[in-house]
Amino acid sequence: MIKSMTGFGRGSVEQDGRSFVVEIKSVNHRYCDLNIKMPKSFLSFEDRIRKTVLEKISRGKVDVFITQNKQEKLGVKAVLDENLADSYVECLKKIKDKYDIKEGLSISLIAKFPDVIILKQEEEDMESIWGILSNPLKEAINLLVEMREKEGLKLKKDILSKCDYIKQSLDKIEKRSPFVVCEYKEKLNERLKELLQDYQVDENRIAMEVAIFGDKACIDEEIVRLNSHLVQLRETFNLDEPIGRKLDFILQEMNRETNTIGSKANDLEITNSVLNIKNEIEKIREQIQNIE
Repeated sequence: MIKSMTGFGRGSVEQDGRSFVVEIKSVNHRYCDLNIKMPKSFLSFEDRIRKTVLEKISRGKVDVFITQNKQEKLGVKAVLDENLADSYVECLKKIKDKYDIKEGLSISLIAKFPDVIILKQEEEDMESIWGILSNPLKEAINLLVEMREKEGLKLKKDILSKCDYIKQSLDKIEKRSPFVVCEYKEKLNERLKELLQDYQVDENRIAMEVAIFGDKACIDEEIVRLNSHLVQLRETFNLDEPIGRKLDFILQEMNRETNTIGSKANDLEITNSVLNIKNEIEKIREQIQNIE
């Protein structure tokens, strides 16, 4: 299905004491430019987030914003450094024996030494957090894709209507083309009669000139190719894959054939139709810049 590269999606969740909001917006870009803004504590999720986004989006400048509005308070626990405590006790025993100190060792004394007992914050369960965060992320992506698809259908409708207009102009050119050589022959005869007056006109020479002109002005092949490109363009809209780059290539070929028709035809009526076609091609080119 044809998709625009412009869209927005938002997802949110509140679960297990946590609250997340995920917002995604995208605009047109030649390639896929993905930027993620999130709390530093979630940096380990970056690869997963990229993979999840790229499963649904292949082109566009995509910005992902992840906000954590509420977080459950993690517990704090005291941890004993047994090796350090053993070392302090051993030192105190040596001091007691060496100086014959009668006072006994106490728990409060050992606990006062630095780093024997330290406080540690409980570590977050990142897998559990991802299980919560992935849901609003997917929700935001789906809404973004839905908006891009709706916009894509509008672009398709408008582009196809422009293709119809190009086809009508091309049909006019095709009908007009056979008369160009005939009119050239008539004008050539009239011009020679004016210049030569009573002199005899060499019909063979005229026939040769008309044949040369007819060969140069023949646009049958260009008309066939341009019609073929129009058919290709329409068929491309039915592909189940990103089509933006392919459409751009077809438009380049259409523009090339149109320019050739304009340069070879040497006819005012055909030139006017060529200008109309080029105008529609340029309009389509601007629109497909926003197609994935």
